[in-house]
Amino acid sequence: MTKRLTEVARKAGVSEATVSRVLNGRGGVSEATRTAVLTALDILGYERPTKLRGERARLVGLVLPELQNPIFPALAEVVTGSLAQRGFTPALCARTIGGVPESGYVEMLLDHQVSGVIFAGGSYALADASHEHYRRLLDRGLPVVLVNAGVDELGFPRVSTDDAVAVEQAYGHLRSLGHERIGMVRGPEDHVPSRRKAAALAQVAGLKDLDKWVERSSFSMEGARIAATKLVDRGVTGIICASDVLALGAIRAVRRLGLAVPEDVSVVGFDDSAFMTCTDPPLTTVRQPIETMGQAAVDLLVTQIEGAGVLADELLFEPELVVRGSTGPVRATG
Repeated sequence: MTKRLTEVARKAGVSEATVSRVLNGRGGVSEATRTAVLTALDILGYERPTKLRGERARLVGLVLPELQNPIFPALAEVVTGSLAQRGFTPALCARTIGGVPESGYVEMLLDHQVSGVIFAGGSYALADASHEHYRRLLDRGLPVVLVNAGVDELGFPRVSTDDAVAVEQAYGHLRSLGHERIGMVRGPEDHVPSRRKAAALAQVAGLKDLDKWVERSSFSMEGARIAATKLVDRGVTGIICASDVLALGAIRAVRRLGLAVPEDVSVVGFDDSAFMTCTDPPLTTVRQPIETMGQAAVDLLVTQIEGAGVLADELLFEPELVVRGSTGPVRATG
């Protein structure tokens, strides 16, 4: 007990006596100090006293699928900074191979009486995945916001990049360079944002045989390399990719075939994550407005936490084409 008091006091920046007063429900403590003590208790993983468990902490979960793709740390930076400015303590939960699954993180966050949760790139984006843990949050009435496209039936507000506009921008850019045989490397079959991108390509390009022009891949460079190799073998000269990581895999595929980017094949990414200016060649990509989307996600969540209702709609944000060195004019034939 003494060790716990010491740790909580140090975390909250108050005396052990103050921590004791809060835990025992005594007066003489300001609301701000009381909140700081309870938040410190949550962060350190200690259970609240029974009489205090009904109150939610000013703790907000941010659940990410990974941290290897630079776009997710970038989003985390925006969201955690915005939450801190609003007086909330962010709890970052990032999944790893063989680690805690998303549903496990949800259980942990519920145990810590979080005020709300922001998800990015989670199971909600996979149509065939289990969504039971989201329904538990919905049943409890816990404020939740999802970042980027997911299945429609969950009933949470969403903040998304407009995938159709992203594809239109990438396709229009490649067509302006003279490319006519334009393909796509997308994510897994049940990945909702990838489905939207493929549908957008079919519409803008007037494609009837989509399987000839679109290859599925895991979100890995090696998966993308295999997928892009198939497209180049079919004569594709321009490749639109569903992420920057996939685009880097596509560039690797072109080079292993003895060809060059962009002289033989042009490649467009999606995200504009960190260091894409440092790749060889610098990557042409469609930039997600991460700053704006992260702020919007926090605004939606805090509005719910404060008791105001929000519509379970999807806010679409327009991306921006960033032209660099991985795209160029189609090579003349003959």
